[in-house]
Amino acid sequence: MTTSTSQGPPELIDIEEFFADPEFSGASISPDGTRIAYRAPAHGRRNIWVRGIDEDHADAVCVTHDARRGITTYYWTDDPRWLLYLQDTDGNEDWHLFRVDLDAPDEPAVDLTPLAPGSRVFGAEPSAEVPGTVLVWMNQRPMFIDTFRIDVADGSTTLHLEQTEPGETVLLDRHDRPAFGARLAEDGAFEFSAIDPGTGDTRLLHRVGGAEHPMGAQPQLATPDGQGLLVGSYQDSDDLRLVRIDRETGQETVVAAVPGHSLDIKGTMAPDVLPPTVFLSRRTGEVLAARFVGDRPRIEVIDPHFAEVYARLAQLSDGVLGTLSSDESEQRWVATFLHDRDPAVAWFYDHVTGESRQLFRAYPRLDPAALAPMTAIEFPARDGLPLHALQTLPVGVEPRNLPLVLLVHGGPWSHDTWGYDPLVQFLANRGCAVLQVNFRGSTGYGKRHTTAAIGEFAAAMHDDLIDAADHLVAEGIADPARIGIMGGSYGGYAALVGVTVTPDYFAAAVDYVGISDLANFLRTLPPFTRPYNVNNWYLYVGDPEDPAQEADMLARSPLTMADRIRTPLLVAQGANDVRVVQAESDNIVASLRERGVPVEYLLAADEGHGFVNPENQIRLYRAVEQHFARHLGAYIRFAPV
Repeated sequence: MTTSTSQGPPELIDIEEFFADPEFSGASISPDGTRIAYRAPAHGRRNIWVRGIDEDHADAVCVTHDARRGITTYYWTDDPRWLLYLQDTDGNEDWHLFRVDLDAPDEPAVDLTPLAPGSRVFGAEPSAEVPGTVLVWMNQRPMFIDTFRIDVADGSTTLHLEQTEPGETVLLDRHDRPAFGARLAEDGAFEFSAIDPGTGDTRLLHRVGGAEHPMGAQPQLATPDGQGLLVGSYQDSDDLRLVRIDRETGQETVVAAVPGHSLDIKGTMAPDVLPPTVFLSRRTGEVLAARFVGDRPRIEVIDPHFAEVYARLAQLSDGVLGTLSSDESEQRWVATFLHDRDPAVAWFYDHVTGESRQLFRAYPRLDPAALAPMTAIEFPARDGLPLHALQTLPVGVEPRNLPLVLLVHGGPWSHDTWGYDPLVQFLANRGCAVLQVNFRGSTGYGKRHTTAAIGEFAAAMHDDLIDAADHLVAEGIADPARIGIMGGSYGGYAALVGVTVTPDYFAAAVDYVGISDLANFLRTLPPFTRPYNVNNWYLYVGDPEDPAQEADMLARSPLTMADRIRTPLLVAQGANDVRVVQAESDNIVASLRERGVPVEYLLAADEGHGFVNPENQIRLYRAVEQHFARHLGAYIRFAPV
């Protein structure tokens, strides 16, 4: 374990400690409460292990055997024999659903969804109505996401519900019957309707504006009895609330709201990967609690019985509840917690006996005292818009005239949140201040904050980043001559904008799977995504099929301004990226090399939209370390270059 010292900064922490797979992660309890499953390394990759509730890792059985790519998402079923998981090929996001036989864990996994290239599984959910089956959403028809029922034991697949138009969503009740529908109206608004389960007829209940919901009105859930629709809505507020809409009367009832804070919908963007927006009861399907955005995420308890459980869970950690699972009786619980320096610690709790015990720490060799606290700060943009950011300063060092890395989140309709980030901790350990700003367009800070980004790519959205860095310079924390910028996806685009729109501001930049040509980016997205992009990319940026809008998009594209780049640049790209295709990086690199401008380019043949395999992550962040060491001047300390 790396330990801190009483004087000066802690020792340099090996890069592998930050970017190798966690030793343990993703714990959940089986429906019968007798076992836990979790992710741990095997065969050089993240695989799924299962053990008895009273056993430790030495007794666990590795039930998946993927040596090509790590596994992230898995599902328990209602049959203790079977476990399911999702896997793609080298990051191409063509997800398939695989079945594992827990009675014969050495047998090869079975692909339950042998889809053609370009089709994928979007999610799976055990069916309470038909035991032994799961409902699976996938686009066998490339432009339509249909619902199928799969028999887990024999693999037989039947169509359960066909999507009638691209972008339409049908929400099912606990009997797997259509309860509510959501569709995009011609004016861009989202319309929610009640569906008659017998006839299929629809009746309009509710409309919300599209601009303030760029990623859709999230969450969208039918109550277990099918009589209520739960949805994220601003109503008459600037803050996003969890609202119930009655299917008969259309009456709106606020289920959860926190004045000055918005519902945190980030978890709906990557279900089963990010901490959930709402916690649901395994026993009843009712909402137990909801997550709100704050300096630290806030958990608002809704269910009175769960309030007792939550009070006990909250005593286990000084972090914030991250993931949660229970057995069917809701006696036994497994919880993990968000924390800036001691992340994803997993705990077991028995609500009947009161017993609790730590199951594991995700990074047992990292000493929390050697890591840097993440602190929320707030300041105004140049036009007065309040900006919220997270500041992380190196441990044991006077915060004066430090090299600064401005780390820009992707999306851009997402937000940075308090918690552990291996890149943030890595840079802080190397002696950098790190700043993550929730610029306009970020979700989680109100309707006005999100919609202020319309038409502001490479304009006010970029100004917010400059204003944030200037704030730390004015505070004396950052050295204006040693500011770097880095980001992935939209964050990579922001890094490229940084070195084109403000070519003299940054001393170094890293573009990680970033967009260089907005028009080409939108043209090359998977075709099924178009209806889901109406209220984000097309509304906020433009439609490349409209000549006037395309011209504006090109004017905001770094590739168009590449002749202004003179800042040292590192570019990283996955060859199988279906969101930001390889050409986005190839073209910006080629433009620079044609002019003789030095640029370092890392291309990973076995990665997609972000590097997953540990050896590729370590290669990338070793290059990042050396890039910033060279170009941000002398670190407090850094690994030899």
